[in-house]
Amino acid sequence: MLKIYNTLSRKKEKFKPVKQDSVKVYYCGPTPYNYAHIWNLKSYVWNDMIVRVLKFLGYDVTTTMNVTDIDDKTIRDSQKVGKTLLEHTQFYTKHFLDDIEKLNIVKADNVVPISTIISEMVRMINTMLRRGNAYFAPDGSIYFNIKTFKKYWKLAHLDMKGMKESVRVNNDEYDKENVADFALWKAWTESDWENYWEEEFEIDWEKKMVKWRPGWHIECSACAMKYLWPQIDLHMWWIDNLFPHHQNEVAQTESCTRKTFSKYWAHHWHLTVDGAKMSKSKNNFYTLWYLEDKYKDYPKNLVYRAIRLNFLNWKYRAPIDLSFPKIEANINTLKSIDETLKNIKNYKTDLKWVSKEFSEEMQATVVDYIEKLEDDFAIPEALVVFFGFQKFVNQNLREWNFSKEEVESVTQVFKTFNEVLAIVDFSILEGSEEIPQDILDKLEQRKQAKKDKDFELADRLRWEIEQAGYKVIDDRNWSRVEKI
Repeated sequence: MLKIYNTLSRKKEKFKPVKQDSVKVYYCGPTPYNYAHIWNLKSYVWNDMIVRVLKFLGYDVTTTMNVTDIDDKTIRDSQKVGKTLLEHTQFYTKHFLDDIEKLNIVKADNVVPISTIISEMVRMINTMLRRGNAYFAPDGSIYFNIKTFKKYWKLAHLDMKGMKESVRVNNDEYDKENVADFALWKAWTESDWENYWEEEFEIDWEKKMVKWRPGWHIECSACAMKYLWPQIDLHMWWIDNLFPHHQNEVAQTESCTRKTFSKYWAHHWHLTVDGAKMSKSKNNFYTLWYLEDKYKDYPKNLVYRAIRLNFLNWKYRAPIDLSFPKIEANINTLKSIDETLKNIKNYKTDLKWVSKEFSEEMQATVVDYIEKLEDDFAIPEALVVFFGFQKFVNQNLREWNFSKEEVESVTQVFKTFNEVLAIVDFSILEGSEEIPQDILDKLEQRKQAKKDKDFELADRLRWEIEQAGYKVIDDRNWSRVEKI
């Protein structure tokens, strides 16, 4: 039984979807005004991991993610570069989607630019106006009246004592200490340039066309409403959005639907770089292309997997630290996994049995792995199971203990683990590498030299093979070469 730490209740709960086996998941998407940095991408790795676990455990999962292409920052930066808002945001959205693909993050089923759901936002705002949850302010904007939503404090566990009346915040993002009415629809100003929408709102029971644009919070409510309907099972994102953004989402949505917006909330925590907060002033504000360039001497696929593994090695509800030594350690870890797969590929045997001890070991390992996943997505503990299994496999490959069927079973268990982890490169098992005949001849000469105990010749032949770009791998029963 899956258990999730629910931010709403501040405790670990058994996961029971609104509809059995069908899970609706929403998570906040990027604001595409610049390249995504590694802090952003960390959150999407964890979103991906949680969705993968749900699917692994047999749930039918539908995911939705917005793209905030209308925002203070996107409007500001599009004007700086002299592009239209959509030209600017579509450029960075494409880069973001490319980045998440590199990190083996499965794209959400619904990726929704908020510029495409204006009508849904207008519909919700009109509902709140009719019910008295929203009002027009002197600045011409529409605000949500948090006094009308009695549970406003509940998700963020706010202390509402001493809250001032008629305090409003118009900025898309604001001080986390402010408890204030927030903008649903913002009056157009000259700084918005040509970015406005003329939509019909109900003012004192009369319909009027107004020239405005959406605020930050309404977009997620409208996006979830359109693609996942009134109630969702799980809402995810990083802890800094708990208040005000997520609390405001709850207020807006539940004021319209009169139903619980999300049954469960999963928040992941901050990323530090070498133990310090990431910031441009500290020169540790990394993007994926920066790390690609830093590790350009390594295969890119290896670097991407190492970054992903770095994030998975930490509990999602704990701060995560990124450093170059950690990335390099994970590169070496992944090299060892790749080596295990190469050994599986080159393991040759005619033995055809599956021992009772082997079957019991496989079953116990998979059960242990599942138990870790079901305990609030305990990936670091699941990785312990994974690496313990790798050690078991390496030992039995060296000792020539596996039958053909057992090796095939081992491969399937690795694939089972990787449904969640997505760090193993199974292309290693495909095809066969063409080794030049002169290298194969040197390998045979080396084998004969070792039989003749001519170790000086054997060492020289190994050196010649390595100089040609290949390495010799010796096992108890055979030797082989592979390209470096």
